Amino acid sequence: MPSLDEFAREQAILNTLNAEGRVVVNDLAAEFGVSAVTVRKDLEGLERRSMLRRVRGGAVSVGASDEGAFEMRLRHSRDVKQRIARSVAPMVRHGDVIALDSSTTCYYLAKELLDRRDLVVVTNALRLAMLLMEQSSAMVLMPGGVLRRSAGSMVGPIGDVLTGRGRINKGFFGVVAISTVHGLMDLSAEEAQTKQFMARACDQVYGVFDSSKVDGFGLHSFASVGEIDAMFTDDGMEPAVIAQWGALGVPVHVSGGSTERPGRRGTAAR
Repeated sequence: MPSLDEFAREQAILNTLNAEGRVVVNDLAAEFGVSAVTVRKDLEGLERRSMLRRVRGGAVSVGASDEGAFEMRLRHSRDVKQRIARSVAPMVRHGDVIALDSSTTCYYLAKELLDRRDLVVVTNALRLAMLLMEQSSAMVLMPGGVLRRSAGSMVGPIGDVLTGRGRINKGFFGVVAISTVHGLMDLSAEEAQTKQFMARACDQVYGVFDSSKVDGFGLHSFASVGEIDAMFTDDGMEPAVIAQWGALGVPVHVSGGSTERPGRRGTAAR
């Protein structure tokens, strides 16, 4: 393998962790053509950012119950998420009121919206809010709640904060899993509750996620099948699965193109 810089080595380490759950120092040193000391420094740097956990002889991925540190999730399938974000961004116009959750796909979507004028963004995502504050003119509303460090989000019963404040035009939500029975799902009860409050204040609800989430495992639904206006993903989603959702009236748009099935319901009935 050609010599890799630090960033490229870290990306390769995280990809291996995602696929296998564990890496070994000596194996990485041989693969990268660097010393074991260099690999240990790479692992130490990643551990400081909560992207892995060091163990004797190597490292393991962070626990599934923590859902992965935000920075690690931000790097996972980055190119795919960026393509999805670019395909969704034209839906947001100047002056819109939108909701963005704390998912990494929504973070990439926010980066595509930095030039929108008079944009109002309701979000529970700390890093996304900071991005918009520093690099855009958008008005950012954070309903508040309790800090959830693993996701970089604020969670809690925010229904009263949103009720009676007016409607949100469009809401974009990442998922841990999707279900033709339960709709859009999350693993954390607190995260799902907050997303549910946000989704119910939206005129239109959209799921945005990379296709690995199709086979994900979620515990808590935050938007039922009947509440989803469309979903946006990549071409890794099987055509048969797309057809199942189409039959339920939920069009699935694939980055680089779109697929819609008969039965799409109008958004006026929200």
